[in-house]
Amino acid sequence: MGPENPKTEQKTKTNILERAIHLFAKSGFTGVSMRQIARTVDMNAASLYYHFPDKQTLYIAAMQQAFSTREFVLSEILAMKIPVREKLHLFIKRICDFMQEEPDFSALIHREILDGDGDETRLRLLANQVFQNFFAAVISLAKELAPDKDPHLLAISIFGLVAYHYQTMPIRVFLPGSKPEHNDSQVVADHVTDLLLRDLESK
Repeated sequence: MGPENPKTEQKTKTNILERAIHLFAKSGFTGVSMRQIARTVDMNAASLYYHFPDKQTLYIAAMQQAFSTREFVLSEILAMKIPVREKLHLFIKRICDFMQEEPDFSALIHREILDGDGDETRLRLLANQVFQNFFAAVISLAKELAPDKDPHLLAISIFGLVAYHYQTMPIRVFLPGSKPEHNDSQVVADHVTDLLLRDLESK
């Protein structure tokens, strides 16, 4: 395949990544083949390999594409010069919005957390190339929020309280005490923020 015009090549790559995000969200890294992705974007395998030399490279790029816009919005919140408790609440609310309103993004995160296949190389690449800078910013928030706490553990707890709520949604709605408002992102954000602040303030 000959070289494309740079604008055309970027448009083609973007189309590939958008289709790949949906496939990876639905079936995970191991459940999707390069041939399947090529068929989905209506090109042959050789053309796909021209743009992405292997599936891992394509997967990392798809994760970067899926996360980049959300990272920008969340990082803007983390950079705000506002009281740290207000910043925490806004941050959690936006994560709730993403998890609730964007099923492909939510599924990608869910699969890497719970359905990982133990591929340390890929997981290390994801940590370093996709999540590292953003997580460092959340660590800074954790330090500002509770200087006496382990910032890594606190940062993970912030994400975990939100992620688990949405990961359990399919069965949670049938459990005793479930209410329709429990699926409202504002209600979830208020609840998670209150839990975290009550615990931190009680120590």
